Amino acid sequence: MKITLDGFYKSFIKDNAWMNYLDGLKMTLLISLVATLMGIAIGLIIALIKHKYAEEKNERSVGFGLALLNTLANFYTTVIRGTPVLLQLLILFAVVFNGSVQAAMIGFGINSGAYVSEIFRAGLLSVDKGQSEAGRSLGLSANKTMIKIVVPQAFKNIVPSLFNEFISLIKETSVAGSIAVIELTKVAERSKSKTFLIEPLFIAAFMYLIVVVGLTQVQKVLERRLARSDRN
Repeated sequence: MKITLDGFYKSFIKDNAWMNYLDGLKMTLLISLVATLMGIAIGLIIALIKHKYAEEKNERSVGFGLALLNTLANFYTTVIRGTPVLLQLLILFAVVFNGSVQAAMIGFGINSGAYVSEIFRAGLLSVDKGQSEAGRSLGLSANKTMIKIVVPQAFKNIVPSLFNEFISLIKETSVAGSIAVIELTKVAERSKSKTFLIEPLFIAAFMYLIVVVGLTQVQKVLERRLARSDRN
């Protein structure tokens, strides 16, 4: 297919077609944001379970409840990380949820949680053990020390990685059209089918690129500020 300016006009300008792309982009960003927040919540819980299990295993025998939770956490991360996100979305849409947008948000959130859990676990391990000992010496319980001292420091260390997860999710949502979500890629596909032009795909690609490049710059600024605060 030949790429022309007229093709871009028909695909983006004519009949206010750009509004469809804008709506698709909004849906892409909404799904990505909700999924990222959900992934952070799930990932933190999974990471805390695994971290607590590892600590107690090294110090003393592990209780049945914690051992069971750790087994379930490992099962969750193994299954989610070992299967394609598209299949997970299709299963959720067909078996669990009737709404495509809700299925996409929850599906990407569950998928993200498995990866974010490893990010959080690495963050927890990056905090010096002396911080935990200092908290205990102040009279805090193990759980309060974890919540008030260790987790905030770990979160600060992994903010750039979490930001990168959000950027990755924006691109991954391109498969949400498979469960009838009208996101950016789906808008481009529909326009291509309607106009028999290839330009809609380039328009969507350019919009993804602009968003990702913009967020990457924000991430770099954030990383520099975090680095300065660490030095200070």
